[in-house]
Amino acid sequence: MSTKPSVLFVCVHNAGRSQMAAAYLTHLAGDRIEVRSAGSAPADSVNPAVVEALLEEGIDISAETPKVLTTEAVQASDYVITMGCGDACPFFPGKTYLDWVLTDPAGQGVDAVRPIRDEIRGRIEGLIAEIDAAAASSAS
Repeated sequence: MSTKPSVLFVCVHNAGRSQMAAAYLTHLAGDRIEVRSAGSAPADSVNPAVVEALLEEGIDISAETPKVLTTEAVQASDYVITMGCGDACPFFPGKTYLDWVLTDPAGQGVDAVRPIRDEIRGRIEGLIAEIDAAAASSAS
């Protein structure tokens, strides 16, 4: 049984915001946190402008594919972070649910995606601090 904290990012298409958030969390936290992402209505592929914007940060998600949201993924996660998918996400007691209101990068060029990317990075840095603080307080 993994004792690592786990985070699930959910947006509608799993092609933009949730992919960026998952990539940043993996990049910044390494293997300390288990990371998943999914969509309530996954797209066929990740948004190319999102791939390009993350490449500028040295993060390559070109091999990622959108995944469908499953009840099992929610049950297996400590934190469930939704981004514009509303009520599509199943609710389970004992999870930490956060709703991040972010601009949807769908149909946007890389210039429009960069500020979304930068906002997501800031939120991920805050989330890592929150998870680390929770882990430290439960370990003591």
